[in-house]
Amino acid sequence: MAIPEPNHTGTVDFNGWSTWYRITGEPGKTPLVVLHGGPGAGHDYTLRIAGIGRQGRPVVHYDQLGVGRSTHLPDRGADFWTVQLFLDELDNLLKTLGISDAYHVLGQSWGGMLAAEHAVRRPPGLRSLVIANSPASMELWLSGAAGLRAALPPEVQRTLLAHEDAGTTDHPDYHAAEQVFYERHVCRLVPTPPEVQATWDNIEADPTVYHTMNGPNEFHVVGSLKDWSVIDRLHLVDVPTLLVSGRYDEATPETVRPFADHIPDVRWHFFEHSSHMPHVEEEELYLQVVGAFLDSTD
Repeated sequence: MAIPEPNHTGTVDFNGWSTWYRITGEPGKTPLVVLHGGPGAGHDYTLRIAGIGRQGRPVVHYDQLGVGRSTHLPDRGADFWTVQLFLDELDNLLKTLGISDAYHVLGQSWGGMLAAEHAVRRPPGLRSLVIANSPASMELWLSGAAGLRAALPPEVQRTLLAHEDAGTTDHPDYHAAEQVFYERHVCRLVPTPPEVQATWDNIEADPTVYHTMNGPNEFHVVGSLKDWSVIDRLHLVDVPTLLVSGRYDEATPETVRPFADHIPDVRWHFFEHSSHMPHVEEEELYLQVVGAFLDSTD
Protein backbone atom coordinates (compact mmCIF):
# COMPACT_ATOMS: atom_id res chain seq x y z
CA MET A 1 0.00 0.00 0.00
CA ALA A 2 1.14 3.53 -0.70
CA ILE A 3 1.94 5.75 2.27
CA PRO A 4 -0.88 8.31 2.64
CA GLU A 5 -0.06 11.94 2.08
CA PRO A 6 -0.35 14.17 5.18
CA ASN A 7 -3.35 16.40 5.61
CA HIS A 8 -1.24 18.87 7.55
CA THR A 9 2.38 19.44 8.62
CA GLY A 10 3.86 22.04 10.92
CA THR A 11 6.08 22.74 13.89
CA VAL A 12 5.44 23.51 17.54
CA ASP A 13 7.72 25.49 19.80
CA PHE A 14 9.46 23.47 22.51
CA ASN A 15 11.63 25.55 24.84
CA GLY A 16 12.71 27.70 21.93
CA TRP A 17 13.37 24.74 19.65
CA SER A 18 11.05 23.24 17.01
CA THR A 19 9.29 19.87 17.00
CA TRP A 20 8.13 18.98 13.48
CA TYR A 21 4.90 17.00 13.06
CA ARG A 22 2.54 15.69 10.39
CA ILE A 23 -1.12 14.69 10.71
CA THR A 24 -2.71 12.13 8.40
CA GLY A 25 -6.47 11.65 8.28
CA GLU A 26 -9.46 13.82 9.07
CA PRO A 27 -10.87 14.53 12.55
CA GLY A 28 -13.11 11.70 13.69
CA LYS A 29 -12.01 8.98 16.07
CA THR A 30 -9.58 9.61 18.92
CA PRO A 31 -6.18 10.47 17.41
CA LEU A 32 -3.19 8.14 17.44
CA VAL A 33 0.25 9.61 18.22
CA VAL A 34 3.23 7.60 16.90
CA LEU A 35 6.55 7.69 18.77
CA HIS A 36 9.49 6.67 16.59
CA GLY A 37 12.53 4.68 17.64
CA GLY A 38 16.26 5.15 17.75
CA PRO A 39 16.56 7.22 19.83
CA GLY A 40 17.29 9.62 17.02
CA ALA A 41 15.94 7.60 14.09
CA GLY A 42 13.23 9.98 12.91
CA HIS A 43 9.65 9.25 11.95
CA ASP A 44 10.19 8.16 8.33
CA TYR A 45 10.32 4.37 8.81
CA THR A 46 7.01 4.43 10.74
CA LEU A 47 5.09 6.22 7.98
CA ARG A 48 3.10 3.17 6.90
CA ILE A 49 1.29 3.40 10.23
CA ALA A 50 -0.31 6.51 8.74
CA GLY A 51 -2.51 4.00 6.89
CA ILE A 52 -4.65 3.91 10.05
CA GLY A 53 -5.78 7.34 8.91
CA ARG A 54 -7.86 5.54 6.26
CA GLN A 55 -9.89 4.06 9.13
CA GLY A 56 -11.27 7.47 10.11
CA ARG A 57 -8.65 8.18 12.76
CA PRO A 58 -6.11 11.04 12.66
CA VAL A 59 -2.52 9.81 12.97
CA VAL A 60 0.15 12.15 14.33
CA HIS A 61 3.80 11.51 13.45
CA TYR A 62 6.61 13.73 14.68
CA ASP A 63 10.39 13.92 14.68
CA GLN A 64 11.75 13.98 18.20
CA LEU A 65 14.20 16.73 19.06
CA GLY A 66 17.63 16.21 17.51
CA VAL A 67 16.58 14.37 14.35
CA GLY A 68 14.90 14.79 11.00
CA ARG A 69 12.96 18.01 10.52
CA SER A 70 13.06 19.04 14.19
CA THR A 71 15.82 21.15 15.73
CA HIS A 72 19.26 19.52 15.74
CA LEU A 73 21.59 20.14 18.69
CA PRO A 74 24.81 18.30 17.85
CA ASP A 75 26.82 20.03 20.59
CA ARG A 76 24.66 18.78 23.47
CA GLY A 77 25.92 15.92 25.65
CA ALA A 78 24.48 13.03 27.61
CA ASP A 79 23.24 15.27 30.43
CA PHE A 80 20.89 16.92 27.91
CA TRP A 81 19.57 13.87 26.03
CA THR A 82 17.41 12.29 28.73
CA VAL A 83 14.16 10.35 28.89
CA GLN A 84 12.62 13.31 30.70
CA LEU A 85 13.48 15.63 27.81
CA PHE A 86 11.49 13.49 25.40
CA LEU A 87 8.61 13.07 27.85
CA ASP A 88 8.41 16.86 28.14
CA GLU A 89 8.52 17.20 24.35
CA LEU A 90 5.63 14.73 23.97
CA ASP A 91 3.55 16.52 26.62
CA ASN A 92 4.20 19.82 24.85
CA LEU A 93 3.14 18.39 21.49
CA LEU A 94 -0.09 16.93 22.88
CA LYS A 95 -0.98 20.21 24.58
CA THR A 96 -0.12 22.41 21.60
CA LEU A 97 -2.08 20.25 19.16
CA GLY A 98 -5.05 20.36 21.53
CA ILE A 99 -5.38 16.58 21.94
CA SER A 100 -4.05 16.07 25.47
CA ASP A 101 -7.55 15.30 26.78
CA ALA A 102 -8.03 12.21 24.56
CA TYR A 103 -5.42 10.33 22.52
CA HIS A 104 -3.83 6.93 21.90
CA VAL A 105 -0.06 6.36 21.82
CA LEU A 106 1.85 3.86 19.68
CA GLY A 107 5.57 3.62 20.39
CA GLN A 108 7.92 1.59 18.20
CA SER A 109 11.24 0.28 19.62
CA TRP A 110 12.72 3.19 21.65
CA GLY A 111 9.35 4.86 21.06
CA GLY A 112 7.72 2.03 23.01
CA MET A 113 10.13 2.58 25.88
CA LEU A 114 9.18 6.26 25.84
CA ALA A 115 5.48 5.37 25.57
CA ALA A 116 5.76 3.14 28.64
CA GLU A 117 7.48 5.93 30.56
CA HIS A 118 4.61 8.22 29.51
CA ALA A 119 1.93 5.72 30.52
CA VAL A 120 3.26 4.90 34.00
CA ARG A 121 2.69 8.56 34.85
CA ARG A 122 -1.04 7.97 34.20
CA PRO A 123 -1.79 11.01 32.04
CA PRO A 124 -5.57 11.55 32.18
CA GLY A 125 -6.06 11.84 28.41
CA LEU A 126 -4.34 8.59 27.45
CA ARG A 127 -6.93 6.12 26.15
CA SER A 128 -4.72 3.17 25.17
CA LEU A 129 -1.14 2.14 24.56
CA VAL A 130 0.57 0.16 21.79
CA ILE A 131 4.11 -0.97 22.64
CA ALA A 132 5.65 -2.24 19.43
CA ASN A 133 8.94 -4.17 19.27
CA SER A 134 10.25 -2.68 22.51
CA PRO A 135 12.24 -3.97 25.49
CA ALA A 136 11.12 -3.54 29.07
CA SER A 137 14.75 -3.16 30.09
CA MET A 138 18.06 -2.71 28.31
CA GLU A 139 19.58 -5.54 30.33
CA LEU A 140 17.06 -7.88 28.71
CA TRP A 141 17.64 -6.26 25.30
CA LEU A 142 21.40 -6.84 25.53
CA SER A 143 20.89 -10.42 26.64
CA GLY A 144 18.57 -11.06 23.70
CA ALA A 145 20.96 -9.38 21.29
CA ALA A 146 23.82 -11.54 22.53
CA GLY A 147 21.82 -14.66 21.72
CA LEU A 148 20.98 -13.42 18.24
CA ARG A 149 24.61 -12.45 17.62
CA ALA A 150 25.74 -15.91 18.64
CA ALA A 151 23.64 -17.34 15.80
CA LEU A 152 25.32 -15.18 13.13
CA PRO A 153 27.96 -16.75 10.85
CA PRO A 154 31.29 -17.12 12.74
CA GLU A 155 33.16 -14.75 10.43
CA VAL A 156 30.51 -12.06 11.01
CA GLN A 157 30.80 -12.49 14.77
CA ARG A 158 34.59 -12.22 14.58
CA THR A 159 34.38 -9.01 12.53
CA LEU A 160 31.93 -7.41 14.95
CA LEU A 161 33.95 -8.28 18.02
CA ALA A 162 37.29 -7.26 16.54
CA HIS A 163 36.10 -3.79 15.62
CA GLU A 164 34.22 -3.30 18.90
CA ASP A 165 37.37 -4.20 20.84
CA ALA A 166 39.44 -1.86 18.65
CA GLY A 167 36.93 0.99 18.84
CA THR A 168 36.63 1.05 15.05
CA THR A 169 32.88 0.60 14.71
CA ASP A 170 32.87 3.14 11.87
CA HIS A 171 34.91 0.78 9.65
CA PRO A 172 33.23 -0.41 6.41
CA ASP A 173 33.80 -4.06 7.36
CA TYR A 174 31.96 -3.50 10.63
CA HIS A 175 29.05 -1.88 8.82
CA ALA A 176 28.89 -4.82 6.40
CA ALA A 177 28.73 -7.23 9.35
CA GLU A 178 26.03 -5.10 11.00
CA GLN A 179 23.96 -5.45 7.85
CA VAL A 180 23.84 -9.22 8.24
CA PHE A 181 22.20 -8.77 11.64
CA TYR A 182 19.87 -6.05 10.37
CA GLU A 183 18.61 -8.14 7.45
CA ARG A 184 17.77 -10.97 9.85
CA HIS A 185 16.35 -9.09 12.84
CA VAL A 186 15.50 -5.47 11.95
CA CYS A 187 13.85 -5.45 8.52
CA ARG A 188 13.75 -8.58 6.40
CA LEU A 189 12.55 -6.88 3.22
CA VAL A 190 15.11 -6.71 0.42
CA PRO A 191 15.71 -4.20 -0.99
CA THR A 192 15.31 -1.90 1.99
CA PRO A 193 12.09 0.16 1.61
CA PRO A 194 12.86 3.82 0.90
CA GLU A 195 11.28 5.15 4.10
CA VAL A 196 13.39 2.72 6.15
CA GLN A 197 16.51 3.79 4.29
CA ALA A 198 15.58 7.40 5.04
CA THR A 199 15.78 6.58 8.74
CA TRP A 200 19.27 5.07 8.41
CA ASP A 201 20.22 8.20 6.48
CA ASN A 202 18.88 10.37 9.33
CA ILE A 203 21.13 8.61 11.83
CA GLU A 204 24.15 8.85 9.55
CA ALA A 205 23.53 12.55 8.91
CA ASP A 206 23.32 13.38 12.62
CA PRO A 207 24.09 10.50 14.99
CA THR A 208 24.14 12.71 18.10
CA VAL A 209 21.08 11.30 19.86
CA TYR A 210 21.52 7.70 18.70
CA HIS A 211 25.18 7.46 19.65
CA THR A 212 24.71 9.30 22.94
CA MET A 213 21.73 7.35 24.25
CA ASN A 214 22.15 4.01 22.48
CA GLY A 215 25.56 3.41 20.91
CA PRO A 216 26.96 2.57 17.48
CA ASN A 217 24.19 0.11 16.51
CA GLU A 218 21.19 -1.91 17.62
CA PHE A 219 23.12 -4.62 19.45
CA HIS A 220 26.17 -2.81 20.89
CA VAL A 221 24.48 -0.56 23.45
CA VAL A 222 27.00 1.53 25.37
CA GLY A 223 25.07 4.82 25.67
CA SER A 224 23.16 6.47 28.49
CA LEU A 225 20.19 4.09 28.15
CA LYS A 226 22.39 1.08 28.92
CA ASP A 227 20.91 0.60 32.40
CA TRP A 228 17.33 1.72 31.63
CA SER A 229 14.37 -0.30 32.91
CA VAL A 230 10.65 0.30 33.41
CA ILE A 231 9.81 -3.14 34.79
CA ASP A 232 9.24 -2.10 38.40
CA ARG A 233 6.72 0.58 37.33
CA LEU A 234 4.65 -1.31 34.75
CA HIS A 235 1.90 -2.12 37.25
CA LEU A 236 1.04 1.59 37.13
CA VAL A 237 -0.13 1.42 33.50
CA ASP A 238 -3.90 1.80 33.76
CA VAL A 239 -5.01 1.74 30.10
CA PRO A 240 -5.58 -1.16 27.69
CA THR A 241 -2.27 -2.13 26.11
CA LEU A 242 -1.36 -4.01 22.93
CA LEU A 243 2.09 -5.55 22.61
CA VAL A 244 3.49 -6.12 19.13
CA SER A 245 6.52 -8.17 18.16
CA GLY A 246 7.85 -10.16 15.23
CA ARG A 247 8.93 -13.79 15.13
CA TYR A 248 12.47 -12.79 14.11
CA ASP A 249 12.50 -9.54 16.10
CA GLU A 250 15.63 -8.19 17.75
CA ALA A 251 13.18 -7.42 20.56
CA THR A 252 13.06 -11.07 21.60
CA PRO A 253 10.09 -12.51 23.52
CA GLU A 254 12.13 -12.40 26.74
CA THR A 255 12.69 -8.66 26.38
CA VAL A 256 8.98 -8.00 25.82
CA ARG A 257 7.57 -10.43 28.39
CA PRO A 258 7.68 -8.14 31.45
CA PHE A 259 5.13 -5.90 29.75
CA ALA A 260 2.81 -8.91 29.46
CA ASP A 261 3.51 -10.02 33.01
CA HIS A 262 3.03 -6.68 34.79
CA ILE A 263 0.60 -4.48 32.83
CA PRO A 264 -2.89 -5.28 34.16
CA ASP A 265 -4.89 -5.02 30.88
CA VAL A 266 -2.67 -6.37 28.11
CA ARG A 267 -2.70 -8.50 24.98
CA TRP A 268 0.18 -9.58 22.74
CA HIS A 269 0.28 -10.12 18.97
CA PHE A 270 3.13 -11.96 17.24
CA PHE A 271 3.69 -11.28 13.56
CA GLU A 272 4.93 -14.58 12.20
CA HIS A 273 6.70 -13.24 9.10
CA SER A 274 8.32 -10.16 10.59
CA SER A 275 11.35 -9.03 12.50
CA HIS A 276 11.58 -5.57 14.11
CA MET A 277 9.29 -3.72 11.67
CA PRO A 278 6.03 -5.63 11.16
CA HIS A 279 4.36 -2.33 10.23
CA VAL A 280 6.55 -2.57 7.09
CA GLU A 281 7.01 -6.33 6.74
CA GLU A 282 3.32 -7.25 7.23
CA GLU A 283 1.72 -3.87 6.67
CA GLU A 284 -1.85 -4.87 5.85
CA LEU A 285 -2.23 -7.24 8.79
CA TYR A 286 -0.53 -4.76 11.11
CA LEU A 287 -3.00 -2.01 10.24
CA GLN A 288 -5.89 -4.42 10.80
CA VAL A 289 -4.62 -5.62 14.19
CA VAL A 290 -3.73 -2.18 15.53
CA GLY A 291 -6.83 -0.55 14.05
CA ALA A 292 -9.14 -3.13 15.63
CA PHE A 293 -7.43 -2.68 19.02
CA LEU A 294 -7.80 1.10 18.88
CA ASP A 295 -11.46 0.80 17.89
CA SER A 296 -12.06 -1.51 20.85
CA THR A 297 -10.64 1.04 23.28
CA ASP A 298 -12.21 4.27 21.97
